[in-house]
Amino acid sequence: MLRYTTIDDKFMDLFEPEIQAAMKENPGLLILFVVIAVVVAVILCAAYLFVCWGLIKLNHKIFTRMEKKKGSSLKYQFLEKLVRIIIIIVVIVIPFAGEKFGQSILGSTAVMAAIIGFAGQDVLKDILSGFLISVYKPFDIGDRIELEDGTVGVVESITMRHVVIIRIDTLRQVIPNSKLNTMSIINYSYDYVDRSMVFKFPVGYDSDIEKTKKVIHDAIDGSEYSRPDKKYKDGTVDYAPVYFIDIGNSALIMSATVYFNRRIPSEIVKDDINCRVFEALKANGIEVPYDYMTIVMKGRDQIEGDSK
Repeated sequence: MLRYTTIDDKFMDLFEPEIQAAMKENPGLLILFVVIAVVVAVILCAAYLFVCWGLIKLNHKIFTRMEKKKGSSLKYQFLEKLVRIIIIIVVIVIPFAGEKFGQSILGSTAVMAAIIGFAGQDVLKDILSGFLISVYKPFDIGDRIELEDGTVGVVESITMRHVVIIRIDTLRQVIPNSKLNTMSIINYSYDYVDRSMVFKFPVGYDSDIEKTKKVIHDAIDGSEYSRPDKKYKDGTVDYAPVYFIDIGNSALIMSATVYFNRRIPSEIVKDDINCRVFEALKANGIEVPYDYMTIVMKGRDQIEGDSK
């Protein structure tokens, strides 16, 4: 048999017997208490939501300031989202659930185990993988990486479940943390070491080799992307030396290794260096050879004469 028969009985049981008697004699007083209770409940809900919103904003400002001071990092982005979830649970979920929250956790262990084992398995794997990625940092925000399938892109952000990269075609690709954590990737921006790239420049057989080396060297030196690869004891630096490495079928092959900042796309460096060297060679009268075909046209008399 139910203890209460109406909502009014439940509500009245919250008060002292004297107040209950007064409300029974004056129904208007009951309505007043109900209105007050509803208003208080709305105010409390609004207060909890406001506090939660304020803490989330503060959390975002703190991590944004940290990123401005120390640079964007997967670790900061992941921790910000983790702290946000903790704030929501502590400020809203637990207070509203009250004692029932703890009882439900303790009393539904088997149900939670089943959920974790089936429906929540991928979610937990992604969260754990995101945590491992943010701690060990095989890549970071702004790094240029290449995936196993050949996809190349720049890491833009990380969430609790996935990493977002901007591909060369400017499309954004979303990859689950668990998949990326087990994938073999190439990080072109790993650590703080400059990247390097080998350039080969063909020139004509009649070219002055020493002059050609200097022209190519000066062109590379003038690029805003190239960095010195040698530093001497007196503090002076030198850019990529140029070598005469091969005699091709129709050209002499010059080569240079260019160093550049790890965060600059290689396509930009290739374009700048190739344009500078080509223009410099042309301006200095150094031939840039190319393959061509000579076609000899014979008349009918010549063809008949050759056949005899």
